[in-house]
Amino acid sequence: MAEVIRAVTRKWGNSIAVVIPKEIVDKQKIREDEEVNFTVEKKRVFTKDLFGALKGWKIDAQKAKDEIRMEEKLAEERKWKRLNIS
Repeated sequence: MAEVIRAVTRKWGNSIAVVIPKEIVDKQKIREDEEVNFTVEKKRVFTKDLFGALKGWKIDAQKAKDEIRMEEKLAEERKWKRLNIS
């Protein structure tokens, strides 16, 4: 029986790898060095799918952007503190 899974690609040497989740490996009884077939379909995000997705948010766009910028600034400061300690 075929399984549909979503996975994130990872760099592996000069290649790209996909990890098959353990639940699927166990269910399909997949073993190391065994040949498997799979279909590759790149996930696409369409604007129409996103339109209206955030209707229920109680935060305005400007406040959200300000919070993101603050988090980025704090992350940058933590990075510089780590670099200056050495």
